[in-house]
Amino acid sequence: MKSESAPTRERPIIPASNPGRIGESRPRADGVPKVKGEFEYSSDLWMDGMLWGATLRSPHPHANIWSIDATEAEGMPGVHAVLTHEDVPGRKVYGMEVPDQPVLAWEHVRYEGEPIAIVAADHPETARRALEKIAVDYEVLDPVTDPEEALKEDTPKLHLSGNVLKEVHIKHGDVNATAEVVVSGEYEIGMQDQAFLGPESGMAVPDGRGGVDLYISTQWLHIDRDQIAESLDLPPEDVRLTLSGVGGAFGGREDLSMQLHSCMLALDTGRPVKMMYNREESFYGHVHRHPCKMEYEHGADKEGNLVYVNARLVFDGGAYASSSNAVCLNAGTFACGPYNVPNAKIDSFMLYTNNPPCGAMRGFGAVQVCFAHETQMDKLAKELGMNPLELRIKNAMKPGDKFPFGQTVPEPAPVAEILERVKNMPMPEEEEIMGRDLRRLPGGVSNVTHGEGVKRGVGYAVGYKNIGFSAGFDDYSTASITLSVEDGEPLIRVHTAAAEVGQGGITLQAQISRTELGVEKVAVLPADTRIGSAGSTSASRQSYVTGGAVKMACEAVKEKVFEKVREEFGENGELSMEDGGVSAGDRRIVSLADLLDGDEIEETVVYRHKPTYPLDENGQGDAHFQFAFAAHRAVVEVDEELGLVRVVEIATAQDVGKVMNPQSLEGQIQGGVAQGLGLALLEEIQMKDGKVQNASFTDYLLPTIFDMPPVRMEVLELADPDAPYGLKGVGEPPTISSTPAIVAALRDATGRELNRVPVKPERLAGIEEEPVRRAPQPGSCGPVAERSES
Repeated sequence: MKSESAPTRERPIIPASNPGRIGESRPRADGVPKVKGEFEYSSDLWMDGMLWGATLRSPHPHANIWSIDATEAEGMPGVHAVLTHEDVPGRKVYGMEVPDQPVLAWEHVRYEGEPIAIVAADHPETARRALEKIAVDYEVLDPVTDPEEALKEDTPKLHLSGNVLKEVHIKHGDVNATAEVVVSGEYEIGMQDQAFLGPESGMAVPDGRGGVDLYISTQWLHIDRDQIAESLDLPPEDVRLTLSGVGGAFGGREDLSMQLHSCMLALDTGRPVKMMYNREESFYGHVHRHPCKMEYEHGADKEGNLVYVNARLVFDGGAYASSSNAVCLNAGTFACGPYNVPNAKIDSFMLYTNNPPCGAMRGFGAVQVCFAHETQMDKLAKELGMNPLELRIKNAMKPGDKFPFGQTVPEPAPVAEILERVKNMPMPEEEEIMGRDLRRLPGGVSNVTHGEGVKRGVGYAVGYKNIGFSAGFDDYSTASITLSVEDGEPLIRVHTAAAEVGQGGITLQAQISRTELGVEKVAVLPADTRIGSAGSTSASRQSYVTGGAVKMACEAVKEKVFEKVREEFGENGELSMEDGGVSAGDRRIVSLADLLDGDEIEETVVYRHKPTYPLDENGQGDAHFQFAFAAHRAVVEVDEELGLVRVVEIATAQDVGKVMNPQSLEGQIQGGVAQGLGLALLEEIQMKDGKVQNASFTDYLLPTIFDMPPVRMEVLELADPDAPYGLKGVGEPPTISSTPAIVAALRDATGRELNRVPVKPERLAGIEEEPVRRAPQPGSCGPVAERSES
């Protein structure tokens, strides 16, 4: 957006010389521009006469606000607006599931970085200096930072509703079952950041009639629009959103960040307002993965058959709700892992604290519990004297079994098969340690030994997760397909509101359209709110729901084309569309250019998957509509003297239903593994007394190309009979079980317990021991559930 005119409504047509269809790998239209630095992200937006927005944030995680004085800031040259909570024209709070988060804080702040005031100025530095002139009188309070403390009755209540945001209790079979062999453990997951490369940014443009256009990088245009409209006290049609270039998401762009603030400033000043966070502010401006503490107890008979699983899960939801309710439910339903468990008692709690708000991140509750249940399976195998892989295969769920939440396991559920696939993959060759190039030792060139303390370990894990939205949510997507003729050639225009966040959704929409209509030229229009919602680009759902919507719309267009051919040519037999025309068998009847003769055929449809239902009071119900499974094997080398790690190889097998684009699939698997590796070894937002200690990519450690191992992969195409093309979402499973596989390999190499991730070098080297915890006794995983029921 380089001038006063709106950006083009149409993306470049994907070249006809690259006619990718379903099942083929083809270059993405955005691939070359991104590599060359020519792709326009939301941070590149620019308009003549625009102002710059900036946000004043609380330096305290918990405080009362007694006064806000913006007089000095308002008087600064170049400052056009200073707004506080008093300037919010409509609802003063927002939220995806629970409207509990202030647009701008008043009376209370509940986390470090909470927005207090916003400024618009003619230069970004002027806006930042104006923030320094806003005087806020705080009464600093002690923060509540431990979710276990937040559970206690005598802990200060952070919200009027209390500190417990959500509870899910699942009772399956005999909750008092006993077993011959019992193992228990306590596990912990740190706070992981989505770490997308493009910080939050966007531009709001007033329309001169009281409405506003917002160009934004987000994951869910319509839920943003609805929240913005309510807080601006505008009808939804007066708030129009268009997706700008998105620099990654992974769940971190599902919630509002600066969307409302930029719109408020634009409407107040009557001028376009651009807001763009730097990296530090981005850490405060979006949600993170939920930290979690978990108590588990597994019981089995002497042959290794699982008898029961008890688990107590305590999540830190941070200051506001975001999507925490759904995370709490997901974690509870997947807490036992992809195993046939006849008896289970699961208690899942989501707590408010004064830590940063937590919400969606790749894996969405399944990541946390997978680390715990897979560690338990290794511990149980050791207690039984069994091979840990064989124990998993022995207990693998299969179609017709019952999930602990009461739903019947559907076809396909190839848990044993993917474990067998991983088991049978060749192992990487072992290299001599002594004399090896330092770059191939754990720690690379930073290793100060010659590998004397290096040991190799192998670990396995398997996990699963739902695809899409669950528990009765109305999950759908809208697609419009227009077939026309341009420059003598047929052209398909595809319009949806599905956010392209790097996953390849635009390419897939074009592939589906070509496959269904046999036309080479496809234009995928920018995602915006001119069309109905496509839901969020999250939960591995867009290929299923938006792919299904595009397919259905194409089928509707195709039927209209066939009706026209039947009317004009008297054809009554079976027809097909290919190569820009309509045929009956091998006989070509007419080209689309001649058939349409300047007309257009347009169809807009809404696609829904089969319904889901909320859980009942015992945590039972058909909550999910599709499940995706993946297994991982990790091979690692650990320098026990230094605590340094080299992941030698990751091997994985995953059921994908149908390979829609092989190259994109490979990228999703490798990218998911990279994030799983990061959680296992490196990534954690360090918190102290409610304050973030490492809000930069210097101190928040991310895997680099030097940390990423080769990934050996096998994919299974076991079609889901209810899904478009039989496909399954593929984005999240690679992250879910790669983390516990890597940690299992570390245990195999070192013999250490390693009950918390990320695993620190100090723990691998034996310098720092695991946190001292109360060892759960048999039957002890769930006393809080009894308290809540009384």
